[in-house]
Amino acid sequence: MEHNKPPLSYADAGVSIDAGNALVNAIKPLIAATRRPGADGSIGGFGGVFDLKATGYKDPLLVAANDGVGTKLKIAIDTDQHRTIGIDLVAMCVNDLIVQGAEPLFFLDYFAAGKLDNRIAEQVIAGVAEGCGLAGCALTGGETAEMPGMYAEGDYDLAGFSVGAVERDALLPRKMDSGDILLGLGSSGVHSNGYSLVRRIVERSGLSWDAPNPFGDDTLVTSLLEPTRIYVKSVLNTLSKHSGVKGLAHITGGGITENLPRVLSDNVDAKVNLSSLQPLPVFDWLRGEGGVEDAEMLRTFNCGTGMVLVVDREHADAVTNSLKTDGEQVRELGVLVDGSGDVTFSGKVSWS
Repeated sequence: MEHNKPPLSYADAGVSIDAGNALVNAIKPLIAATRRPGADGSIGGFGGVFDLKATGYKDPLLVAANDGVGTKLKIAIDTDQHRTIGIDLVAMCVNDLIVQGAEPLFFLDYFAAGKLDNRIAEQVIAGVAEGCGLAGCALTGGETAEMPGMYAEGDYDLAGFSVGAVERDALLPRKMDSGDILLGLGSSGVHSNGYSLVRRIVERSGLSWDAPNPFGDDTLVTSLLEPTRIYVKSVLNTLSKHSGVKGLAHITGGGITENLPRVLSDNVDAKVNLSSLQPLPVFDWLRGEGGVEDAEMLRTFNCGTGMVLVVDREHADAVTNSLKTDGEQVRELGVLVDGSGDVTFSGKVSWS
């Protein structure tokens, strides 16, 4: 049917193909920097290719994980600080792979916005590439979606996907025994969980994001956007040298309370001594400012412990020394006792 209305284009509908192409060209050097055996560090095809044979695995199992960064993303958007949120995205995926003993091989990201802002997208993907470098995995591709009407102006969303490999006989967790030791690895901060509560507490405090940090240096937002620690290289190095690690738990949403039982054998309980925890100042502040009860803190935040290892008692000292050599803060948190796969607590957290 003919009419006299002006012709429409995709750009008129709010989607710029040219902007998308410009972004791809801008991030190509970032992708190339993540090159590793099995991946050539190039993008532009319909899918990322990975050569598993080039990694040298003999009888591998593939392990896959995907995640996001929750409402921590909202803080990055509201403060226009996007540079490290991509590190969080990688961390939340690859830390889930290593708890099964898997080496992260490659990563893909999904970035969606109502209107593509290449300045922001480049910062986010630069963080993703940095995270991949820290994890030793290749950024093999991703998806950038511009969807007018789906997001408020300035908002965007992120998701990450990673695949790792582990030799069949090295898959974790393994059967655990009464007497095995619990070791905790220090976190870098709040990581990427509990931010709906964090944002509510900040709102209640009346502080602006750029206010002086009430529990440290710099500004409040600088501390709250501290990226999630990536434990890949230190943990994999330890696993390669010591056979005494029987299981690992990534302490994300749900804290130790909810995450540690996910890896326990059904013949043991984990007895955690809360006095062994050393909460970072940010958790002290959140607890006090929000009036958050201890049980709620423990099932919402990592409270200073981002990863828990279950280790044979005879290997505990060697594993501890290995992890410390690679820069980890390691604390003995407790012990396994006869039980049915639950976590019990003793002692009290020493809040400041």
